[in-house]
Amino acid sequence: MTTLSPTPDLATSAPASRFGVFLRRLKSACQTYAKDPASLAALSFLLLVAIVAIFAPYVAPYDPHEMIGWRNSLPGEDGLFLGADGDGRDVLSRLIWGGRVSLLTGVVPTLLSMVVSLLIGVTAAYIGGWLDQIVMRILDMFFAFPIVLMATVVAGILNPGLFTICIAIFIALLPYITRLVRTTTLQVKRQPYIEAARAGGASNWAIASRYVFPNVVAPSIVYTTTLMGLMVVLGSALSFLGLGVQPPEADWGTMVSEGRSVLRKAPHVTIFPGLAIVMTALAFGFIGDGLRDALDPRARRR
Repeated sequence: MTTLSPTPDLATSAPASRFGVFLRRLKSACQTYAKDPASLAALSFLLLVAIVAIFAPYVAPYDPHEMIGWRNSLPGEDGLFLGADGDGRDVLSRLIWGGRVSLLTGVVPTLLSMVVSLLIGVTAAYIGGWLDQIVMRILDMFFAFPIVLMATVVAGILNPGLFTICIAIFIALLPYITRLVRTTTLQVKRQPYIEAARAGGASNWAIASRYVFPNVVAPSIVYTTTLMGLMVVLGSALSFLGLGVQPPEADWGTMVSEGRSVLRKAPHVTIFPGLAIVMTALAFGFIGDGLRDALDPRARRR
């Protein structure tokens, strides 16, 4: 008498198999990313900046608002490693505290904009019809304004501050990320496996959640990561114009603005925060390139 082996429960094996596929893809992406030294160096730099900014109260040698040395003292004078600004405040301490604001304005509103864009773009493109037309016409109105101009207009309407920068960046990025998500969703919808899943009786929700959404997330993450560097620059620019973080709060853009009046006498007051902005923006760009190679199989084949 032959004993038949029990049939596996498809309801439990399918999620397990999908999780196994996810782990394999994650392992492959990490291995590809580890082969990019520039991206790894950029990631290490950003992690160091983030850790220093988070623990600023314990890392910064002085209070960022307290007058420590002579006004505009050069690096090394008065025992200050990076010198002092026009009010005698330690430039190094203000750089460390300013990293909190710059990273926050570059990461948080950009991630929020990506999440909202995923919901809007996937829904509009997958459902199509009048909903897609309405969403695209609204986005077209936003495309009439460049990102910098849109953020400046929004920040000018609201009261200056950190919250204003985040809202301005969120609104300015929303149409651009949504357009990318919509375009990617339309491309995925035309793939043969979507038609096969629909022919097999899969519901619209199952197709969208299992096949469409996972294939849209990867390019959205890459694009969003690249934009974070630009948003660090944009947030600093708004503070430079007086529309963002206000003095005496430490912010890289505000530090550049405060140092422009003494640029000939004490260039270090402007140079150091300017270098911090440029290096952070470049680091996000390198990380985005590494993620693109790691998450896009076509890029790996090339």
